[in-house]
Amino acid sequence: MARILRARGNKGEVAAEILTDFPERLTQLKGVYIGHADGKVEPRLVALQSCWLSQNHRGQGVFHFEGVHSISEAEKFRGLEVLLPFEQRVILPAGQYFVSDLIGCAVFENPTSPPVVSSSPCSLAEAPSLLGKVRDVQFPGEQQAGTPILEVETSSGEILIPLAVDICAKIDIAARRIDVTLPEGLRELNRE
Repeated sequence: MARILRARGNKGEVAAEILTDFPERLTQLKGVYIGHADGKVEPRLVALQSCWLSQNHRGQGVFHFEGVHSISEAEKFRGLEVLLPFEQRVILPAGQYFVSDLIGCAVFENPTSPPVVSSSPCSLAEAPSLLGKVRDVQFPGEQQAGTPILEVETSSGEILIPLAVDICAKIDIAARRIDVTLPEGLRELNRE
């Protein structure tokens, strides 16, 4: 939800970079988990005295944890992340996905044109072929509008695929699968 940057003020508050698309939700929480997102150490539950979104620093919030009353106590939180259990995630509208759900999905390429002759309804020429797995998702900058990009690791290297409806024909998070129809020239563009 957020990454703690530094102590803020002299009352034990911390400034944090907001990492969620739903920052208003942070102000309603009574407790959060604090830890490292890598999961190597179990995050600990910390009661939240207050949280507000910074008016002076866009994209930042201020957290005040119960029992933290000084700069030195607040500094112990530097670099840690504010986490919530998966069960408490926001339910997204259809067509929107959490980055963590996309990473690791298998990406299959659909044939761009149907075969001229098909021997059966299950012809291999019509079957999608495995391209690779989603390694990460890139986003355009704040000042630049655009479509997120899937970084797909393939056997022949990385390929960047726009997360657009006309390219990503089907996304099935439960099956951990994304079916794509690559536009002409996309492979060549990735080789440059």
